[in-house]
Amino acid sequence: MTTDSPVIEHFSGTAGAYDEKNRPLSSIADTLHFLTALVLQRAPARARVLCVGVGTGAEVLSLAQSFPEWTFVGVDPARGMLEVCGDRLEQAGVRERCELIQGYVQDVPEDESFDIVLNILVAHFVKREDRPAFYQAMWQRLRANGFLVSAEISYDLSADAFPLMLKNWETVQSLMGASAESLDNLPVVLREQLAVISPAETAALLEQCGIDMPVWFFQAFMISGWYSIKAG
Repeated sequence: MTTDSPVIEHFSGTAGAYDEKNRPLSSIADTLHFLTALVLQRAPARARVLCVGVGTGAEVLSLAQSFPEWTFVGVDPARGMLEVCGDRLEQAGVRERCELIQGYVQDVPEDESFDIVLNILVAHFVKREDRPAFYQAMWQRLRANGFLVSAEISYDLSADAFPLMLKNWETVQSLMGASAESLDNLPVVLREQLAVISPAETAALLEQCGIDMPVWFFQAFMISGWYSIKAG
């Protein structure tokens, strides 16, 4: 994905309204953030955190409140997202604990290392053939005993139950203001525009990338989350 990708241009152009659009789903996000914080309780008191696809900073803001000595590096290719993120971090009084980089995880120098790497609702935008390099780039930047937390849209689109789950996903999208036309196009988006793969394939892919024993710790409709601890 290049910096002039239509996806990135879209997120830059809609960054100001992004949080408002997602507000009806705040209960799902709050639960994911709560469980992520529980998973990360064993991280160092002064952990250094890399947030891949930081967006408007929701994960940073949540964790910065719970862990006041953590510092953060947020990377995102959409300039508009980073501008909104910076403003939100400033308003929350945590901007001095955060560095923001426009780009991708590969743009974070390889000699940088982190106690935690977060990838929240980003991976399904990465093509299936590019997914191993994406996962490996995050894993390579983790210190020994560091935590990788990854959440993405993940479902078996060939499953017999998919039509029923699709109805649930349509309801989710409706809450976010989706038009009738976009709802009709949802199966095409999931199958062709996003790289949605099943939880079983995701877990297998993480393991194939050398990621130690990924733990499936979260599921809400078609959103799943895994964490892994890098062996010392």
